[in-house]
Amino acid sequence: MTSPTPPDSAAILDALSEVADPELGVGIVPLGLIYEARAEGATLHITLTLTSPTCPLGDVLIADVEDALTAHFPDYMSEVTLTFDPPWTPERMSPAARAAMS
Repeated sequence: MTSPTPPDSAAILDALSEVADPELGVGIVPLGLIYEARAEGATLHITLTLTSPTCPLGDVLIADVEDALTAHFPDYMSEVTLTFDPPWTPERMSPAARAAMS
């Protein structure tokens, strides 16, 4: 059963803040890999990208996102979509992520 008030984007992003890029060790939210996070009915819709289309750990990252959503919102289904449009660039990173990478 879903809660009467679905989580907003901020709550979803907060749940995803614990997910780190498996290669970089930096959170996917500050890296700017999340393009969309929203709830619609009983489904959480996430659109994310990777730092490179050739990243070999994309499946791991998607599984980590799904696991985090299930842990925080057990009454919701998750739909994770991978996109490369627009391509990720370092400009999407937060200042904290840039500092962690330097």
